Amino acid sequence: MSKELLEKLKRKKEVYRMWKKGLAIWEEYSNIVRVCRDAVRKAKAHLGLNLARDVKENKKGFFKYISSKRKTRENVDMLLNEVGALVMEDTEKVALLNAFFASVFTVKPGPQESWTLEI
Repeated sequence: MSKELLEKLKRKKEVYRMWKKGLAIWEEYSNIVRVCRDAVRKAKAHLGLNLARDVKENKKGFFKYISSKRKTRENVDMLLNEVGALVMEDTEKVALLNAFFASVFTVKPGPQESWTLEI
């Protein structure tokens, strides 16, 4: 981040504290928030463009950035089925999880009672 952006974020924090104490108005704080939001968005876009432009010279930085954006998990750990045995195969895990979620999210038929207020 640039020094100017850090100063804007620091000013935002200061004005928020002042607003909490009643020394600043909400409109002033909301204007500073808007300016900071725009500056952060521009800084992120600028970072992405720089990484894409310099990918030939800075491959490590580019792939580090890409891997930081990935939030996927590769696999599901072992699960216990109804009898307490470990399930290791993916197809068995799918069937077990499907049965569990189906049992949780289905409505069991029951007596329909009408609620009336007694006065």
